[in-house]
Amino acid sequence: MSAHPLFPAQAPYPGEPAAPAAPIRAMVVDDHALFRRGLVSVLDEEPDIDVVSEASDGEEAVRLAAELRPDVVIMDVMMPHTSGIDACSRIREAAPHTRFVMLTMSDDESDLFDALKAGATGYLLKAISVTELAEAVRAIVKGDSFINPAMATKLIGEFAELAKQESAPPSRASIPELTRRETEVLKLLARSLNNREIGERLFITENTVKNHVRKILEKLQVHSRTEAAIYAVRAEYVSGR
Repeated sequence: MSAHPLFPAQAPYPGEPAAPAAPIRAMVVDDHALFRRGLVSVLDEEPDIDVVSEASDGEEAVRLAAELRPDVVIMDVMMPHTSGIDACSRIREAAPHTRFVMLTMSDDESDLFDALKAGATGYLLKAISVTELAEAVRAIVKGDSFINPAMATKLIGEFAELAKQESAPPSRASIPELTRRETEVLKLLARSLNNREIGERLFITENTVKNHVRKILEKLQVHSRTEAAIYAVRAEYVSGR
């Protein structure tokens, strides 16, 4: 029988166990079935994590997340058709309280920055242990962030480089000559477009974009696309507007 509103339920007697907290409702998304099923299996072994759904691609993830509203989505970054990063952005619109742990085989910092911009608060390499993954899920659901230590080091290093650029902005003359295509890529890069979006704008493949970005980084003598964009804007090579 439920308690009367004028007489709230009593607190448990000393020594009486409190009611267990609801398990974390998780969804696993990966296009590799073997890896996905293994992830579901090990997470289901955790007493406080309940895998409520799984998906094999970004489109399916968006549909299921909008319906089920999981607490956390554990998702591969690189998937065909709809990437994990694009799916993350779309799921946030439909389920704003859902948190995201992005998994990847790549240590490319541009993927990390794209994931953070999309709303992910967890970013882990797939080599992570089950224990570390479970800890990351728990931390993220509580509102914390959890980034792979090696990637976090890159992130800190990038901010340090940007701080140096703030104190000593480059002159326009110090920027090497870029080809017409490299200039087009740099302008779109400076507007925070990712490789796929740049490719779509310029009607070239994502791999071609990556090659152009690599050459731009070499010519500008910077370590990441973010540094390249800021370097070029501050030197008035491209407009920051």
